Amino acid sequence: MTTVMPQSELTRKAIKWICESMEKSGEAPLNKMIEQAAARFNLSPLDVEFLQRFFREQGKG
Repeated sequence: MTTVMPQSELTRKAIKWICESMEKSGEAPLNKMIEQAAARFNLSPLDVEFLQRFFREQGKG
């Protein structure tokens, strides 16, 4: 039986997965990682935009 998760929880899991994957793979392209996370966690286009903004802001800081 599948568990229904709030969308914000899926976004948090996607961020964690992307960060862990980037640590393991080194210089993987961020856009590629976001695309993979979107498919893996069934994210909406708005969630994908949020991830792109989130990681862009992290890069500036």
